[in-house]
Amino acid sequence: MAIWEWVRFVMGGGLLLCGLGTFIIEIIGVFRFRYVLNRMHAAAIGDTLGIGFALAGLIVISGFNFTSLKLLLVIVFLWFSSPVSSHLIARLEVSTNEDSEKHYRVVELDSRESESEISDTDTISTK
Repeated sequence: MAIWEWVRFVMGGGLLLCGLGTFIIEIIGVFRFRYVLNRMHAAAIGDTLGIGFALAGLIVISGFNFTSLKLLLVIVFLWFSSPVSSHLIARLEVSTNEDSEKHYRVVELDSRESESEISDTDTISTK
């Protein structure tokens, strides 16, 4: 029985360290990127993945009980809410940015239909 608890502790600690490493990479990305959408992408991915790893580590350490069920529900809630909120903030940034030509190019949908060759780097605007 003691060996199983040590295995669970080591696995949970490993997941917690993976979550901590993800948070550190996220912080480096947030401070190194210059454009706000790049920063937000690093923060959103890092939060979702880092929180998932950290809470999964706590679930493994806690064992199968009511607390682990509550932690699993927190993971599900954060995995649904974090990307949605990041997407809404990114859309707000794109729609209110005055220097958009500096960061990306807007291509209207009707002009794209007439083009024979489509570039993968174009940004589509649905205005």
